[in-house]
Amino acid sequence: MKAATAYVLCAVLTLSTFSAHAETHDWPQWLGPHRNGLTDETGLLKSWPEGGPKKIWMSDKCGLGYSGPAIVDGKLYTMGARDGSELLLAFDANTGDELWAAKIGEQYENGWGDGPRGTPSVDGDRIYALGAQGSMVCVDAQTGSERWRTTMQDLGGEIPNWGFCESPLVDGDVVLVTPGGDKGAVAALDKLSGQVRWQSTDVSDPAHYSSIIKSSFHGKPQYVQLMAQRLIGLSPTDGRLLWEFPWPGSTAVIPTPIVVGNFIYTTSGYGAGCQLVEIAADNTVKPLYDDSQTKVMKNHHGGVVKVGDHVYGHSDGVGWVCQDFRTGEQVWREREALEKGAIAYADGRLYCLGEDTGDVALVEASPEGWKEVGRFTLAPQTEQRAPRGKVWTHPVIVNGKLYLRDQELLFCFDVKE
Repeated sequence: MKAATAYVLCAVLTLSTFSAHAETHDWPQWLGPHRNGLTDETGLLKSWPEGGPKKIWMSDKCGLGYSGPAIVDGKLYTMGARDGSELLLAFDANTGDELWAAKIGEQYENGWGDGPRGTPSVDGDRIYALGAQGSMVCVDAQTGSERWRTTMQDLGGEIPNWGFCESPLVDGDVVLVTPGGDKGAVAALDKLSGQVRWQSTDVSDPAHYSSIIKSSFHGKPQYVQLMAQRLIGLSPTDGRLLWEFPWPGSTAVIPTPIVVGNFIYTTSGYGAGCQLVEIAADNTVKPLYDDSQTKVMKNHHGGVVKVGDHVYGHSDGVGWVCQDFRTGEQVWREREALEKGAIAYADGRLYCLGEDTGDVALVEASPEGWKEVGRFTLAPQTEQRAPRGKVWTHPVIVNGKLYLRDQELLFCFDVKE
């Protein structure tokens, strides 16, 4: 009896150990599982060997564009332009093999780089993707067969100066996008049919480049979006404007806001700066940073992440910055180590990607200063980049792998311990 009990216990422990090692993570949308650039994943390298982590695979089949990857159940979904068409593409996330391609629309052309910009959103057996020209598709995740399509123009929108860049948000039985325009700047579509559930008819701002986030203030759900001239909160039932806060946006408003409790942190470039606002129970909005603090972070498009009590990211004219989330004070800055770029976070480390060189730096997420613990340069790099284009696709870390993209080139690196 004791022997049998010991055998069962050993089997249970073995299975538990196997299950722990077999745990998988997903990155189903723009900025990851929480839409904030963070992942709960652990067991990653705390430093990199010289030359960087091991490259697992590279594909040259992504086509032109800046679309980031969404990764679920071992499949990677992104967008790219090939042979004059924008495509939603599926790859095996472990091998880089292409699985299928589905047409979104005609190729968008722009002096800063052609092709799609946003990240697809994965929801069960469906993928939602918005092309730079404004075509939006819902396709089958396994086959790429089209379920439905619409356009931002059908919803009253016009193509922004740098194309539609938003990544759709799936919430419950709707998918949300920002066509902009007089029919309603934000639209909620039935995720199974594509039919319009509502449009925010009291918000007619043109579309810019930020993506919607779901939030909850004082126990009541809302959608938050950053438009060019205002930060807004919308009712999830009908798109009604619940509150607004003026924003000094100029030229292009891009980064996705960060919501923590009843607070929203917002930043954008071209001198706009940053602000932390508090949403009261009656939907009044209170700014918390003074004028000097609002210029600490001026993030163009590389994004920012909040880790603990601090915000990290690149600030135009300042460098890489650590900022106190609640007070807005600058904690440290680093101007020389790495040029402007994009940021993501995993397991205590910041993954910082330089837009000019393709240098990738692994940095401790610490208010004590820039503590670099690894670096490598992305290689090879594309020869198809537009003269004014740079390495702009944000890093993605999931299942012990780091994914990077430079136009048609998609890379996968092993960052497991």
